[in-house]
Amino acid sequence: MTLADLHPGDAATVTGYAADVPERVLELGLLPGTAVTLVRRAPLGDPLDLRVRGFHLSLRLAEARLVEVTPDA
Repeated sequence: MTLADLHPGDAATVTGYAADVPERVLELGLLPGTAVTLVRRAPLGDPLDLRVRGFHLSLRLAEARLVEVTPDA
């Protein structure tokens, strides 16, 4: 499952990456073990508004498809 598969309100933990991710994604704090929550999607579905480490982060759908997550129970 990736960040792109989450629905608004879903919480998950980053577990890894599906492919080579841009260094920008790592610099934004999406490291393995990081808790994330999908707050909302833009009207056309791109970008995603995520809550990560106490701040909001906008991430393109193409980048979100590269970040693997495990949903929180």
